[in-house]
Amino acid sequence: MEHFSKREIDQLSKIYKLNLINSATGYKSAQLVGSISPEGNENLAVFSSIVHLGSDPALIGMILRPTTVPRHTYSNMKSTGVFTLNAIHESQIEDAHHTSASYPESISEFDKTQLEVEKKENFIAPFVKDAPIQMACNYVNEYHIKENNTLLIVGSIEDLYVKESMLLEDGWIQLDLGGVVSINGLDGYAKTKLIERFPYARPKND
Repeated sequence: MEHFSKREIDQLSKIYKLNLINSATGYKSAQLVGSISPEGNENLAVFSSIVHLGSDPALIGMILRPTTVPRHTYSNMKSTGVFTLNAIHESQIEDAHHTSASYPESISEFDKTQLEVEKKENFIAPFVKDAPIQMACNYVNEYHIKENNTLLIVGSIEDLYVKESMLLEDGWIQLDLGGVVSINGLDGYAKTKLIERFPYARPKND
C-alpha cells in the first residue's frame, strides 16, 4: 500500500492534498442547498458535507468552510433562517457541479444551469425541481470548529418530500430507485446501488 505520513501529507501540493484527503473518507451525500437572500436573490450550491445528526428531533448538520470570503449560502440561511436540501439525480450532475462556481450574489445559479426552481407553499427558500428527495430546513444553531476555522451548522427538517417509488413500507428510502448520486472527493459523482439490507444486529449466543 502507498503510505503517507502526516509530515508527507503536510508537504503535498494543495490540489493533490485536497483530492487525497477528500476522497480517502469514501462516498458522501451529494446535496444541492437552496437559499434566498432578504432581497430575494436565489442561491444554489452543491455540498458534500451534509450529515445526519438525529431522528427525534429530525436534525441535519453541514460543515461550512471558513467565512473569510463571501459565503452566500451561509449569509442567506443566517438572515432568513431557512434553506432547502435537494438530493441530486444522476441526470443533474453536470449542472449540480457547476453550482460550485463563484458567482456574484446578484446572479442565481438557477439562471446559469438547466436546474429549475420549485416553490412550495409557505416556504421562501427555493427547491430544485425533480430532485428525488427534498427537505425544507430551518437554521437552528452553529458551532465554530477552532481546529480549522470551519462551522458546523445545525438545521431542523421541517418538511420532507420523497419520490414515492423510493419509499418502502417501513419508512426506509432506497436511494438507487430514485437515481440518487453520491460524491467521492470534490468532483467525482457516483451512482448508488443497494447490495443488501440486514436486520437489527444483536449479540450472538455462542
